[in-house]
Amino acid sequence: MTTAPPALLIAGHGTRDEAGAGAFRDFVEELGRRHPELPVAGGFIELSPPPLGDAVTGLVERGVTRFAAVPLMLVSAGHAKGDIPAALTREKERHPGISYTYGRPLGPHPGLLAVLERRVDEVLGDDLDRSEVTVLLVGRGSTDPDANAEVYKAARLFWEGRGYAGVETAFVSLAAPDVPGGLDRCTKLGAKHIVVLPYFLFTGILPDRVRQQTRDWAEAHPATGVTSADVIGPTEELMDLVMERYREAVKGDLRMNCDSCVYRIALPGFEDKVGAPQQPHFHPDDDGHHHHHHPHPGSHAHAH
Repeated sequence: MTTAPPALLIAGHGTRDEAGAGAFRDFVEELGRRHPELPVAGGFIELSPPPLGDAVTGLVERGVTRFAAVPLMLVSAGHAKGDIPAALTREKERHPGISYTYGRPLGPHPGLLAVLERRVDEVLGDDLDRSEVTVLLVGRGSTDPDANAEVYKAARLFWEGRGYAGVETAFVSLAAPDVPGGLDRCTKLGAKHIVVLPYFLFTGILPDRVRQQTRDWAEAHPATGVTSADVIGPTEELMDLVMERYREAVKGDLRMNCDSCVYRIALPGFEDKVGAPQQPHFHPDDDGHHHHHHPHPGSHAHAH
């Protein structure tokens, strides 16, 4: 008798943008269709339905006792490091019979870098040579310096070997430089044409804001050519990568980045975060009676 493989639980950020939330739900559904051999479910940490807890309950109701959780996130910030592990700890208290392993965020995987390259090519057409193009990679932005550094890492890896004039980095929230500041920097470095490349998986309020800020800056700087590229989207490469992260988690091959983690290392200005306990987000769609239930603080993901 063969043991059934662990289910796949996909954890998302959540967004107030219905199209972005719908794109996540469609992605989860499509992944489930492609992999009939294992139950696949997905939920959000905040802002959008269904909450992660409902997704776990749904799996349990389908007879699942083991699952691997994969954060559908590009960088390892507070959600991936603390909120999801804490939420999973809470789910284990709610469903004592379950066991799970936790995968790592997507990161600047070569497959996703290839998609980003395609997104730039789509807007360049045949008119411009890459050597005339500066790319501004725009990340979400975080209060976690390690997460912001990962966006810079993605930008550097994207620059390597692709022949662009340069690849600069900016953030749409919580971190500097912001989008106008990033565009200013590109022009100071001599950029003639800039492609603003959102480092986001799906459409949403923040990628829309990147596009609007880019449009506003371009109107004020007519001498510089500026084009907005599209988000990564639910591509084959993204589906393959989620399954790669699932298989890693099942095998226990996590290789999580601890070297510059703000919860482990006293980084300048963030010393108070070292060893901080992690609490789960209480999702607005969670059943009301769970709001007053305070589980033990979930340990930071690296401590498992």
